[in-house]
Amino acid sequence: MSFYFQDGYLYCEQLKVKDIQAQIPESPFYLYSKQQITKNYSAYSEAIEDINAIIGYAIKANNNLAILKHLQELGSSAVLVSGNELRIALKANFNPERTILNGNGKTIDELMYAIQNQVLINIDSKFDLQHIQRAANEVGKRANVLIRINPDIDPQVHPYVSTGIKNSKFGIQNKELDWFLDFIKSSSLLNLVGVHCHLGSTIEQTQVFYDATVLMSEFVKIIRSQGFELQYLNIGGGLGIDYHKQGEILPTPLDLINSIREVLDNQHISLIIEPGRSIVGNTSILVNRVIGVKTNGNKSFVVVDGSMSELIRPSLYNAYHHIDLIEPCEGELKKFDVVGPVCESADFLAKDCYLTSPSEEMGLAVWDAGAYCHVMSSNYNLRMRPPEYWVDENQLIQIRKKECIEDYLNLFNI
Repeated sequence: MSFYFQDGYLYCEQLKVKDIQAQIPESPFYLYSKQQITKNYSAYSEAIEDINAIIGYAIKANNNLAILKHLQELGSSAVLVSGNELRIALKANFNPERTILNGNGKTIDELMYAIQNQVLINIDSKFDLQHIQRAANEVGKRANVLIRINPDIDPQVHPYVSTGIKNSKFGIQNKELDWFLDFIKSSSLLNLVGVHCHLGSTIEQTQVFYDATVLMSEFVKIIRSQGFELQYLNIGGGLGIDYHKQGEILPTPLDLINSIREVLDNQHISLIIEPGRSIVGNTSILVNRVIGVKTNGNKSFVVVDGSMSELIRPSLYNAYHHIDLIEPCEGELKKFDVVGPVCESADFLAKDCYLTSPSEEMGLAVWDAGAYCHVMSSNYNLRMRPPEYWVDENQLIQIRKKECIEDYLNLFNI
């Protein structure tokens, strides 16, 4: 791994995180390993090297422009959920004709922009299809579309990140497929090129991908029997990562592809996969400083300068992120809640974690902060979104500046 301990100090690639912290005036900050990003993407590219497939990185997981450009240079395509994500994808030089626009509430303007750039668009509902038709008419170009079918498969993950069960807001019902096919047949502005499903996130079993691919392959046969020449089978993304650091063996990209390889044989179709978390999740830590240690008589707290405004997943999902001090600290292990300065009882980064009692100004790292962390940060309590840096072997490079109060005040016309 690109993050590791040596003599009690945490390192990122060849640099000691404590030395990095001493160089950076702002705190907290996100720190990435460029090497780990490359390694994670390469695991996918090697897994699909003998099949016809597109790796569509899910920009929603982390939209830092430097990271996007790096993934594009490695050969990745992109998966989008908004018009602005298409804009940044184009800025990063992704090929728009190999990008995919998802979403259950795409606006007419977003759809027009996508059609102008010949982006692949997933149909999510009857009104969404009607909006795509309207946007194509406005632009005067044919829209390349896939139908997002809800497979009603439970990925056994947190309900907030489960997207493929029957009560999900995403996708069409299987029984309505004929209505969509008839609508598309009647239009000269719609070109059906594939089918799509997405099960959810943090998936730890490849069996659910196998089940979904078998089901979706049947839909491919049904749709082709009606005269459509489908090019793509999109099975989404969703592989989990080892947040708990307990040595759990999780499926790799190769495990995922191997689990569906036989199903894909003789299909004469291109596979699309949409990884996000599994490419960037374990590539970053949030580096904080300890403000102080306190107790209320029942619980003990380590108060740091990071908060739910910088990293909301524990507060939002009750998600677990491993916590470590970045430097040696003597003493017995004690149970602490690690909390921030935001005025909310929900402002915590970890609960009931064991640490030696740190001194003020010590560094503390929140692990696996590369996915759905900085992108979900906010200005709550008028905190400014933190800067981002990455390490490239022995070089520290800033890849995003910290917001400042002037940036915020400039939003107002007063």
